[in-house]
Parts: sequence; C-alpha cells; structure tokens
Amino acid sequence: MSTQDAELPKAPVVAGPPPHLLILRAPYYRAVVDGLTQGAERILTEAGGTFEVLDVAGAFELPQAIRLAVRGKQRFDGFVALGCIVRGETDHYDFICAATMHAFQTVALQDSLCLGTGLLTCDNLAQAEARSGQDGHNKGAEAAAAALLQISAARRLGAA
Repeated sequence: MSTQDAELPKAPVVAGPPPHLLILRAPYYRAVVDGLTQGAERILTEAGGTFEVLDVAGAFELPQAIRLAVRGKQRFDGFVALGCIVRGETDHYDFICAATMHAFQTVALQDSLCLGTGLLTCDNLAQAEARSGQDGHNKGAEAAAAALLQISAARRLGAA
C-alpha cells in the first residue's frame, strides 16, 4: 500500500487523563522536520494531549535521547521520534538507517514504551518533502497517531 492509498491520519480517542508526550526531533533537514512536527502537533492537540519538543543532533541520537528521557525524572506517556535521512553517495545512509531503526525497536521493547516513529528514510529531498507536507499524508501525523494508539493499548491492557 502506498501513502496515497492509506487512510489519512486521525487523532484517536485516548481514554483516561490527557496523554503527555515527548516529541524528539533531529532537525538536520529543518523544513522537512518542521513539517513533520506540525503534523504531529496537530494530531496530539486534536486528541487533547500535551507535549514537549526536544531537538537532538541527528537521527542516530534520537533513540539515545528517548532512553535518557526514560531515565529522567519527568514522565511521558509516549514518544514521537521525527527526523529525515536522505541517501547520499556512501554507505553511511544504510548504516544509520538500520542502526537507528533497530535502536528504536530495542528501546521501545526494553522499556515498554509507546513510540511513534516518523523517521523518513528517502532517496532524495523531494520524497522527504512529499511526506512532510500538510496535505494530509504527513508521516509526523501518522507517528503521533501511532503513539496515541499505543498509549490507548497500554492503558487498556493495564500496562500504563
């Protein structure tokens, strides 16, 4: 299924107190990540959630920052990770994409986290721009909706 075939992201209803999330951003491609952030913030606001935003150096640092947040004193119901990696001329793209996505899964499973991942891995900037626009098919909005659905599941299952 392509993005164009997918249903537009909607803010799910989350039972219980308003969820509080941390949006982590790797703003290397600032315009793209700003677009992803706008999509995520829209969904979280529509769901009645609150959020904070934290920028990190790059995509590779996103899962590390999530782990730091978990170890910190402040509590979050979930996390939304946003960033963009564009393929370059070297193998660096492949290593960073694989390591970062694996680290997201590892930290989410180890710490039982509700995580929505909006890390774009694109061949070119035009693809990233298409996935971060405000036309409805925004991967930041999808990541926020995924995090909220995970929070709902955790609450329903008594894990939150």
